Order: sequence, then structure tokens, then C-alpha cells
Amino acid sequence: MPLVNISDTEEIYYQLIDGDKSKPYLVFLHEGLGCIDMWKGFPDDLCLKTGCRGLVYDRAGYGKSSAINTNRSINYLHEYALKELPLIIDQIIPNTPFIIVGHSDGASIGLIYSAKQSEPLLGVISIAAHVMVENETCQGIALANEAWQANKLNGLYKYHGDKTPQTFNSWAVTWLKPWFKYWSIEYLLPSIDVPILALQGENDQYATNAQLNAIDTLSTGDVYIHLVKDSAHSPHLDAKHEVIPLMLNFITMLVKQASSSSGRVEHPQ
Repeated sequence: MPLVNISDTEEIYYQLIDGDKSKPYLVFLHEGLGCIDMWKGFPDDLCLKTGCRGLVYDRAGYGKSSAINTNRSINYLHEYALKELPLIIDQIIPNTPFIIVGHSDGASIGLIYSAKQSEPLLGVISIAAHVMVENETCQGIALANEAWQANKLNGLYKYHGDKTPQTFNSWAVTWLKPWFKYWSIEYLLPSIDVPILALQGENDQYATNAQLNAIDTLSTGDVYIHLVKDSAHSPHLDAKHEVIPLMLNFITMLVKQASSSSGRVEHPQ
């Protein structure tokens, strides 16, 4: 089982997907209750369509990676973005161009990381990112918490094993704390100058299109937003037939942009 140590107490489980060595890596960042297996094969499908190599991993506290036994702070997503992710990039795919593909918490982490303006990063695909806490966010998580308390989410044990109660509670309890309603990453969006493809399901149970609008209006680089119809919080799974072509066009644009000596941006159709 491929593992990488990022500290004396933390091991991260990861998988690599083969592809064209002349193309960038796609780095997949899972949702707040996710892991590699909960992508349900989407990374393999996208890498196959684009020809890109892929890096998928379980963040600390998830899947087959080490457990976390400390309480989360309001900055926990920043810690994943600015501490864990750079260590993984440096150890597994150092000095290699890459594109972030993040879902939910993973998309927020990708946006936080991209504000660093790291040169190997070519762009970000944001799926259902949170850049602020809305009433809909808290309502959706409260419903998920009720389902957990009623033992309706026991299927999570398949993915997180003995860590499952800690994994769920560290997500739900943190987001439902009164102080977490003040969390926001809107302030850092103007620091993002790489292209962003931001997707969100029209029926997202955790957010409104205010999230998309903030990314669109506040980010400095080129931003392409798309509200996916007939989809909830996971449009990459609910509407794969619609989402993969959008991502393919965006990634193709980034590859051409990176290889162009003039640096001219070719906008996707």
C-alpha cells in the first residue's frame, strides 16, 4: 500500500494514475467525508479522457491515512492546504506542473492553496467549493448530522473504518459550531491568478450559487463558472456526461497555455 510520511505521526495513503508524461498531473482533493474510493472511479475516467497522469490521496483523518485525534480549528482547511498538500506535492510529484481537481472541502483547499501563486500550478477545477458559510450550508450539515445520529450513514465505515466516528464528527461538529459561521476565504480569492473552472450542482444541498458568484467576481485570473442542472452536491457523479467535457476543454486550454511560448490564453468553447 503506497504511503508517504508527512510527519512523525502521519502517513498519507495515495494512488498514482498513469498517463502522458508530457502532460500535467491532475491532483484530486476529496470532499469533507471523502477518500480515494468515494471518488467512485472519477479520477481514472478524467485521466483517461485527458491523457493526464493523476495523484489521488486520502487526507490525514480519512480513508487509509492516519487518524487525527485533535479538535479542528477554524483554520483546518488552511492547514490541509498550506501544510499537508505542499508536503505531498514535494514528496510525490516535485517540480511537476499540475492542475488541482477538488470537490467540496477539497475544492476549498485547492482555492486556498492556489492563492499561494505556486508556479507549477496551472489551474484549479473547483467542484462545489465553499468560500463562505451560508444558512443552507448549516442546514444541510445539520440534516447529515441527524442522519448520522440515527445510524443512517453507517456506510461510511466501509471507507474510513474505525476512524469513522471521528471523521464524521470532526467535520459536522466543526461546521456547526457557532464560531464557524464566520469562516470565509473570500478575502484570498483576489490573490488567485491561475484559471479556475468552478462547477456547482443546481440542487446543491449545502450551498447556493452565491459561492460561484464570489469565485467569479473576486478571483483575479480567468474564471469559468457552470451551474450543473439536475445535480446536487456531487455534479461530477450526478452529471458525469456533462462535467467531463467541460473539464476536458479546460484542461486542454491549460496544456496549450503552458506550452505556448507567447503565453496566449485560448478560451475553451
